[in-house]
Amino acid sequence: NVGDSSSAIGKADGVNVVSLGDGGVATLTFEHPIRNGQGFDFAVFENSFSDNFLELAFVEVSSDGINFVRFPATSLTQTNSQIGAFDSQGDPTLIHNLAGKYRANYGTPFDLEELAGHPLLDIQAVTHVRIVDVIGSIDPEHASYDNLGNPINDPFPTPFGSSGFDLDAVAVMYRQVTGITNRDQNITTIYPNPLPFGHSLQIKSQAKINYISIHDNLGRLIYNSPDNQLGNIHLPTGSYWITLYTDQSHSGHRIIVE
Repeated sequence: NVGDSSSAIGKADGVNVVSLGDGGVATLTFEHPIRNGQGFDFAVFENSFSDNFLELAFVEVSSDGINFVRFPATSLTQTNSQIGAFDSQGDPTLIHNLAGKYRANYGTPFDLEELAGHPLLDIQAVTHVRIVDVIGSIDPEHASYDNLGNPINDPFPTPFGSSGFDLDAVAVMYRQVTGITNRDQNITTIYPNPLPFGHSLQIKSQAKINYISIHDNLGRLIYNSPDNQLGNIHLPTGSYWITLYTDQSHSGHRIIVE
């Protein structure tokens, strides 16, 4: 009853939110895919008014909009008594990988590296982020469970309009950048793409390339070199993420080897 889909995008302000109720779901899509970088890659914002009153949600990501992978969440908050509708969880450091861990304007960060190796996810090309409200009841018939099988205890019942997780925004720290580099706008292309198996890649760039890295579709580093000798690299069939570094910036490129 509070907010609509437009309230989940734009700058996080702690006010303009969409409330998910009990078990509600919101899925955001990104024109420029989120990629795995150094440290946290994106953050989810809720509008809690304190460090201890926390409405929580699971976070899932997808590279195709069909197969979603959930971050392994844990909640070690006590489950002996139900946290009331406006009661405090206590110690938020007992919570991990649940959106809503931090108060308004302090997003909960997530690191795609934790999901590296999952066969249905490309951590270098995440196009969808899904937020799933945690039903805070500790009644086994209604409870939401963490990765360890613990019921997740958060404010319940929720008999009001802004009940459940209040989605404010999703902030992206690392995203794919193609075609034009971030700062010097030097055009860079890698060709041919798709690349026939056994052929060599070629680079055309207006900037001097100092360093190259290549990751496979599981996010594993398979090549790095302080030069631009892609012509000597022969890649097996598959999908790859190539990052080219210049003195001023870097650009990322998705290639397919057929």
